[in-house]
Amino acid sequence: MGIVDEIKNSFKLGSVVTRLIYINLSVFLAVKVLHVLFYLSGQPFVIVEWLAIPANPEALIYKPWTLVTYMFFHLDFFHVIFNVLGLYWFGKMFLSHFEGDKLLSLYILGGLAGGLLYVIAYNVFPVFQGVNGLLLGASASIFAILVALAVYDPNREIHLFFIGKFPLKYVAIFYVLLSVIGISTSNPGGNIAHLGGALWGYFYILQIRKGKDTGAFIVVWINQLAALFKPRPYVKVAHKNPPRDDYEYNRQKSQNQAEINKVLDKISKTGYDSLTKKEKELLFKNGGNNN
Repeated sequence: MGIVDEIKNSFKLGSVVTRLIYINLSVFLAVKVLHVLFYLSGQPFVIVEWLAIPANPEALIYKPWTLVTYMFFHLDFFHVIFNVLGLYWFGKMFLSHFEGDKLLSLYILGGLAGGLLYVIAYNVFPVFQGVNGLLLGASASIFAILVALAVYDPNREIHLFFIGKFPLKYVAIFYVLLSVIGISTSNPGGNIAHLGGALWGYFYILQIRKGKDTGAFIVVWINQLAALFKPRPYVKVAHKNPPRDDYEYNRQKSQNQAEINKVLDKISKTGYDSLTKKEKELLFKNGGNNN
């Protein structure tokens, strides 16, 4: 089995976490290759503008798909690596409590919440007036997973490098506060998106506790969309050639009658239940009558 086949099988048989990681890494590598091609051709690299969320609502109207594509899109190597690691750690823990469909919906809707809060903030607060920003990365989705997990299982202990074990609720609080403080730094848009994802994660678990899965519709839509691209199974239709003349017709009729007689004889000896599936179908098609 080749490398490509192994990757395909791993994606097909893997969990939702595995598939999301593959998608993020695949998009990252594809964009990097395209960047090289654009560079060699001397053309401006416009892919970013078509995958990242623009802060300008007028631009967003013409690129609504960016609300989804941005959460799978990274340009910086360390950005994608840290996000993939966070997705792996917190995603695996989330799957110990919930099924994969809930993780998928949380990832998508958490990312949407982060993207929308980013656009709203850049058009409400005066400090962002005239700023044409772009948002990209899976961080808002990962914050949604982290906060949802921390709300559902707050006292679960995780091991932090060089620090030791800490309850998950304190880890979530630390990262949320870090994002609030970080709004006034060089990455205000990203930190605002983190808070949007965190808010959705909190809201999502509150609804789960009430017995409401607010993200179920997203999974239904994704499954319906995926079904459109699945190849339809090939159905072989067998056509029997009609008799060419009266002699051929009588021959086929005589052969068919002989087969029916064998089935009827078998029933008289061993009963109907002894018939094979094929014999029962033959009897059914001919009405069980000796014509």
